[in-house]
Amino acid sequence: MQSNPTLTDLERDLLGMREYPPVLQQFHSAWRFIRRWPVIPMFILSVLVFCGIFAPALATHGEAAGGIRDRHYPPVWMQDDRYDRLREGGETPFSCLWGAVLGDPENTRRVDVCNFHLFGTDHSGRDVYSRMLHGARISLWVAAIALLFGFVVGTTMGVVGGYAGGWIDEIITRAVDIWQALPFLMVALVCVLIFGQSTVLLLALMAALSWVPFVRVIRGQTLTIKNESYVELARVAGCSTARILIRHIVPGVINTAVVIATLIVGSLILAEAALSFLGAGVPAPDATWGSMVSEGRSYISTAWWPTILPGLAIFMVVLSLNFTGDWLRDRLDPRLQQIG
Repeated sequence: MQSNPTLTDLERDLLGMREYPPVLQQFHSAWRFIRRWPVIPMFILSVLVFCGIFAPALATHGEAAGGIRDRHYPPVWMQDDRYDRLREGGETPFSCLWGAVLGDPENTRRVDVCNFHLFGTDHSGRDVYSRMLHGARISLWVAAIALLFGFVVGTTMGVVGGYAGGWIDEIITRAVDIWQALPFLMVALVCVLIFGQSTVLLLALMAALSWVPFVRVIRGQTLTIKNESYVELARVAGCSTARILIRHIVPGVINTAVVIATLIVGSLILAEAALSFLGAGVPAPDATWGSMVSEGRSYISTAWWPTILPGLAIFMVVLSLNFTGDWLRDRLDPRLQQIG
């Protein structure tokens, strides 16, 4: 940083201008970059997507493979005499992981390939690390499908209701009010009792939960945009209602819809975890983070890792999604420009 030769040291101190060592200048530049861009949240989300896509290749054991003899193996960083034989043979967690991935392409019972369990095992002897990888796939599927449905349906209803007004807007608004008044968990449990536990039912429940936040916000923004001068000119010029909605209304609300999508996807993952925790999510033996927390809670005093590690994954992913949504809101809304 070059100092101004026309200013004295006292004047530079009063103006907040100071000379920093090169190392501190680099740290300052790195801090500004991390503050300006969501580096850490995007890294966590990238790891989630990568693990979800390549879960069968990265998993060292089968999703449901296990045995009572292997129950409650601790993670590899905790000392345990059951790992002594492999340590004496020169094995390490990383070499064992790589050998398991390359040595068992059919992804069958990999416990015979390597007895190292990176994150330990649960009460049934199933590898926690492998089940967390497969649970990431469930979270991605649920979030993607439910979010796509909510984005399309919620945005469409908000635009149509806000622009049409009258009885159409009244019906849409009352539908949102009625749905928000219903206790979602009770509705989900009743649906599971009636239709049975299934992945399709879980996706339907998540989709039904995702459209409401879009309608209210998009409707309010549509009420503002439809009174703008360019919309009035398009109406006077004889443009059809469909053309006005597609060419003039939707481009004005799409940024808001994207921000809402990034902010509610964390809520959808939490809702899926809550339903799985209550036994109303994906049926066993498929692994989800919520079901792993539920299954391990009875043994948390003796084996904390089957419960804490999936719960920590849920916390990190949802927190990263919230940070990314806040950053995207600040970037897409010129009225909220807070980062220089």
